Amino acid sequence: MIARDVEPRLKMLAKQFPAIVLTGPRQSGKSTVCQKVFATLPYATLESPDVQAFALEDPRGFLKQFPKGAILDEIQNCPKLSSYLQELIDKDPVPGRWILTGSHNLSVMESGQSLAGRAAVPHLLPLSRNEVTTFENHPETLNETLLTGGYPRILDRQLRPSDWLSSYVATYLERDVRSLSNIGDLVTFQRFAQLCAGRISQLLNLSGLAGDCGVSSPTAKSWASVLEASFIAFRLPSYHGNVSKRLIKMPKLHFYDTGLACWLMGIRDAAQLDIHPLRGAIFEGWVVSEIVKQRFNRGEANGVYFFRDKSGLESDVLVQGRKGLKLVEVKAGQTITSDWAANAHKIMEMFAKTKQAASAVVVYGGAERQERKGVTYLPWSAIQDYSWDE
Repeated sequence: MIARDVEPRLKMLAKQFPAIVLTGPRQSGKSTVCQKVFATLPYATLESPDVQAFALEDPRGFLKQFPKGAILDEIQNCPKLSSYLQELIDKDPVPGRWILTGSHNLSVMESGQSLAGRAAVPHLLPLSRNEVTTFENHPETLNETLLTGGYPRILDRQLRPSDWLSSYVATYLERDVRSLSNIGDLVTFQRFAQLCAGRISQLLNLSGLAGDCGVSSPTAKSWASVLEASFIAFRLPSYHGNVSKRLIKMPKLHFYDTGLACWLMGIRDAAQLDIHPLRGAIFEGWVVSEIVKQRFNRGEANGVYFFRDKSGLESDVLVQGRKGLKLVEVKAGQTITSDWAANAHKIMEMFAKTKQAASAVVVYGGAERQERKGVTYLPWSAIQDYSWDE
């Protein structure tokens, strides 16, 4: 059982809040990390039909089993339970007593509205690069890293990613999608997910997606929300600072796990990925997800954007750090070239005119860290060693 980067934050939150609601995609390791960090608490999973039936039919009787609190797994299966938990917490608000997990962001938040002010809501995403490297025989090349992704079971059991991900998608469609939304045509929904994967790191055009998938724009909007609510995909917002009035406002589409995105695109091995036209976009998505994971694990849920104006001047990622803005360029090549940081220099000059501090980082597919003209060139394999919230 490896240490997860979120563990120190969970311990800290447990000293401050009566309840913690840990959300994240299925199979990201929520149950494992909760049972490890809160080993003294009893555990009950609301996935089990008999446990779920007890909680639904007699919520007070169910909770009475746990006078000193418990870990309640997959709380979205019993959304009304949080109202009864509120009563117990208000009577005795001892910190760290109730640890809840959920795989559906929207339904968990809806069911947990009565816990507002009583619960912290951290996220546990698939493994970060820092966590991946703690496994024996972990992927060492960039292509294998992108293909494998970060679902713990793949690395723990040394499984072939495409085999496990195939089963994961089938389970996701049958269980999560049906429970989150009344989607009757799962085949078309999977096609929609595949089209979304094919647009990784691109501007999210829901009308275009709807047309390509053969569904209405409202349906595409609803289905995109399902992917977000189940922690499959997310929208990276554009930066809206006062630096320019000509900034693009449409968000970019990203996936939390590049292994899953590759599977949805039909990419099955490193040789196929090496010549794939979207390899650069997949790598960009991986860098974005790594930055998001590191910040989530430290309690920073916001402050990650991309920058693009209507003239085409762009930075792949813009991070709001404590000391100013970080402009991040992502380049899949292994050899540094002089023009990689050209956009970053122009954008830094733009920010300087409005007296905003900005620095630049280029994450690339090579192996050496360098500093050139005020720009840090960071090898992909060292991304976990860089502090993105400074």
